[in-house]
Amino acid sequence: MELSWLSWLYEAVAHVITWIHTGYSTFLNPDGGLTWALTIITLTVCMRILIFPLFLKQMRSSRKMQELAPKVAEIRKRYKNDKQRMNQEVMALYQGAGANPLGGCLPVVAQFPIFISMFTVLRAMADGRAVYGMTQELVDSARSAHIFGAPLPASFFMSEAQIHSFDATVIQTKIVLGVFVAISSLTTFLTVRQSVGRSMAQMPDNPMAQQQKILMYISPLFAFFSLNFPLGLILYWVTTNLWTLGQQHWFYSRHPMPQYDAKGNVIPVEPKPGLFSKIRGTTPEEQAPPAPPEPKIVRQQPTRQPRSKRTGSKKS
Repeated sequence: MELSWLSWLYEAVAHVITWIHTGYSTFLNPDGGLTWALTIITLTVCMRILIFPLFLKQMRSSRKMQELAPKVAEIRKRYKNDKQRMNQEVMALYQGAGANPLGGCLPVVAQFPIFISMFTVLRAMADGRAVYGMTQELVDSARSAHIFGAPLPASFFMSEAQIHSFDATVIQTKIVLGVFVAISSLTTFLTVRQSVGRSMAQMPDNPMAQQQKILMYISPLFAFFSLNFPLGLILYWVTTNLWTLGQQHWFYSRHPMPQYDAKGNVIPVEPKPGLFSKIRGTTPEEQAPPAPPEPKIVRQQPTRQPRSKRTGSKKS
């Protein structure tokens, strides 16, 4: 199903695919599976870099909510018998601190139109339709590309006749698609578990904790809907899941969970060492250059003048 109001985005995605594919075709086989796999992976990375500022905004808002967790717990305890007043006080606290509970939806909302555009463009290529500014030569090149022996436009439930039309075997195609869908399901689960684990750690008394656990185990099942998707789109989804895993791990290691003292004040926590520091065997303290020593201040004491030289004194 094509959305007319997103036609401009379909054309943008198609043009970017054309540019990336043209670049890789200068030193790789234009019709090769490696060329098209790199094209889709590069497109995914460019898209994720584009929405990276939204990710940072989401994480900063989440961090503010972590720091407000003790105050939120206190409000819930104080107004546990008045749900409406409790929600009002919690929202007022968030607004006063500049924290947005819905900030976590920003990357998903921004990514959804691009996903729809990727699906629409790849579906058109799978059907052999040169639309959205694509040439017939580019479409034919994508249709002839194979990744591990599976056609790029093939889906799991595609008929045997359609798979044979791409000069591919049915069994090999379904095995490759099944493996990619399994990887997509696994990476989806790991991504959601990483996010839910952090959320539960920052708000242990969250009443939605049980629902989040259920979502964590149900989310991989949604990946099996991708059995209806072309292989190129599944490759996009696996790539974006791996990017999200690495991105969240980087942010969580650089911004560990805040600690609190007995009064509920935030205690600074040193970030965990990054990948490069682990390889070199250095610690965060060793990574940063030591602060220069403060200059020692020497106070000049006035010298005592002889009595004969003091003003106002006269030797008789």
